[in-house]
Amino acid sequence: MKKIKFLLLPFVFTFISSMVFAQTKSYPFDVKISGKGKQSIIFIPGFASSGEVWNETKLTYEKDFTCYTLTMAGFAEVKPQPNATFTNWETSIVNYIKENKIEKPIIIGHSMGGGLALAIASDYPDLIKKIVVVDALPCLQALSNPAFKAIENPDCSQLVNQMTALTQEQFYQIQTNSISRLVAETSKQELVIGWSVNSDRKTFAEMYCDFTNTDLRQKIENIKCPSLILLEDSFKTIKPAIEEQYKNLKNANLEYSTKGLHFIMYDDKEWYLNQLNNFLN
Repeated sequence: MKKIKFLLLPFVFTFISSMVFAQTKSYPFDVKISGKGKQSIIFIPGFASSGEVWNETKLTYEKDFTCYTLTMAGFAEVKPQPNATFTNWETSIVNYIKENKIEKPIIIGHSMGGGLALAIASDYPDLIKKIVVVDALPCLQALSNPAFKAIENPDCSQLVNQMTALTQEQFYQIQTNSISRLVAETSKQELVIGWSVNSDRKTFAEMYCDFTNTDLRQKIENIKCPSLILLEDSFKTIKPAIEEQYKNLKNANLEYSTKGLHFIMYDDKEWYLNQLNNFLN
C-alpha cells in the first residue's frame, strides 16, 4: 500500500502543477469568451481600443460561434505588462490559440488588430481558417512614403518621455481633437476617447512607435487562407496605393465602405455586417 502511495505522488504533483500553471498562465491581453459553436472567432481590437468595440458585432455571431474577444494589456484599463511589442503580442496570441487548442479559428481584427491578423496568418499560415481585416494596411508608413523601410530596434524613448509627461487633461484634449477623423458616429466618439485616455501612457507610446515601424507588405504573400479586407470610404480616392500594399496577398477580397471613417463597425454598420455575413457564411 505504501509503495502504491509512493508511486502516485509524482502523478499527483504533476497534475496539481499543471492545474496551477493553467490558472496562472499570463498573456498580454484580457480575454472574454462568449457564445457556443464549433467554429471559433478571435476578435482583436485596434490601437488603444477595448474589446467592447466588437459588442454589436458579436451579437450576430454568438449563436453559432465561440467568440474570444481580446483587449490588449495596457489598453482601455487592462493592466499593462512589460515588453509590449507588435511581435510579442502576435506570438502570445498564437500561443493562446495553440495552448487552448482552438482549432482553425477565424480572426477578425480592426486597425492594429487587423495588422496582427495579417501577421499571424503570414507567419502561421496553417493555423487560421479565415481573416477579416477592418481598416488596416500592411504598412501604415508606406501610405505617405512607399519606399519606407522598417528600422531594427527603433528607439522609442523620446516618444515615451513626451507621452508620459502629458497631464491627463492635455492627453484628453489631444484625443478629442483627433476623434473627428476616426469616428463619424458622434454617439461613439466619447466611448473611443475614453478607451485611449484610460490606456497606460507608456504602452500607448511604445506600441505606437513599434506599430508604425511595422511592414508586412512582403510577408503577406505567405497567407493561404481566404482574406476579407474592409476599408474606409476615403480610401477609394487612393485605390492604387492601397492595392499596391495588398498586391502580394492571394485570395484577398478588398471592399470599400459606403460612408464613414476608420471605425467602420460604427459608421457603416449595415454594410459592414453584410460583408461579414457573406464572407463567414
